[in-house]
Amino acid sequence: MDSKLKEVALVFFKLGCFAFGGPAAHIAMMEDEVITKRKWMTRDYFLDLIGTTNLIPGPNSTEMTMHCGYERAGNKGLFVAGLAFILPAITITALLAYLYVKYGELPEVAPFIFGIKPAVLAIIAAAVIKLGKKAVKSKELAVLGVLVLIVTLLGVNEITALLGAGVLGMLYFYIKEKKISSLNSFSPLLFSSGIGAVLANLSTLKVFLVFLKVGAILYGSGYVLFAYLDAELVTTGLLTRAELIDAIAVGQFTPGPVLSTSTFIGYQLSGFSGALAATTGIFLPSFLFVLILNPFIPKMRNSKILRYFLDAVNVAAVAVMLSVLVIMAKETLLDWRGIVIAIIATVLVFKSRVSPIWIIVMGAALGFVLIKVL
Repeated sequence: MDSKLKEVALVFFKLGCFAFGGPAAHIAMMEDEVITKRKWMTRDYFLDLIGTTNLIPGPNSTEMTMHCGYERAGNKGLFVAGLAFILPAITITALLAYLYVKYGELPEVAPFIFGIKPAVLAIIAAAVIKLGKKAVKSKELAVLGVLVLIVTLLGVNEITALLGAGVLGMLYFYIKEKKISSLNSFSPLLFSSGIGAVLANLSTLKVFLVFLKVGAILYGSGYVLFAYLDAELVTTGLLTRAELIDAIAVGQFTPGPVLSTSTFIGYQLSGFSGALAATTGIFLPSFLFVLILNPFIPKMRNSKILRYFLDAVNVAAVAVMLSVLVIMAKETLLDWRGIVIAIIATVLVFKSRVSPIWIIVMGAALGFVLIKVL
């Protein structure tokens, strides 16, 4: 393995070990590692990657690791980054699945998660400010960002908001320039499958196909994942809803993408071979999407009309991160302990050079102390 691939593997394995708090937090930590510390690309191009990643199915933060790995070390870097990032999550989840099946309960981790959540608020806020400075290139884009923030806080689907902003911004700036240029049409890849209908028994192949289907069409948050898995597994009698809720909980309190839930469920359904099949199935589409999409992103910048679209989507993506921050703050800062941790984390993020990873560790430790000791 050459030096660049080793660097990619180490960076994203480290992130995978400490990436708590959901995609917005993961991307914020990635921005610090990839842009601020290592300068693998410009912040403008990082924004382009965020914007386009939000428009394709799959886990956004995992797909961002693949894009960053590609920029640093080509196609091999894409696969190494993605695998390194998800490896800690699926390893921990597989172990928890084994213990859950054997003993029927999950370990007590609530105090640590209590402390991590307010700590990641400061990390996300810092990334929103840095990325926002690059994304907001004009007053019109600022207004567009505010509109996206408002509609997402009102409950409009994130993908709808992003696409709407992209089209609105593209049309506005195109008309403003008063230039006529040819607009090449392009259509997204469409995926359809009738996999659920062929589930006669629970072979490893069929576990793989169920999760491949979910990975190919999944947009949105962990709540959307819950709905998909409920439809595929609970309504067909393959899993109880209580077991699914426990699986989602594991995905939430382990580091890395919540899609590691698939590892837990796969083990429940068909042992270690099922865990491997489910994990491969749900993540495989993301690797393929990024492999296909990445070479086209620089070309989008060369087209004036697509550049308008990308600028609008980028500012919308930052607005979506800000809306996630607002919602998380409302759900997290409910008592003095969460507020204290958030304040300490904010001071460390904005007034020191402490790595976001250590801020996550600090938050977990403070959460345990404030819940268990005080």
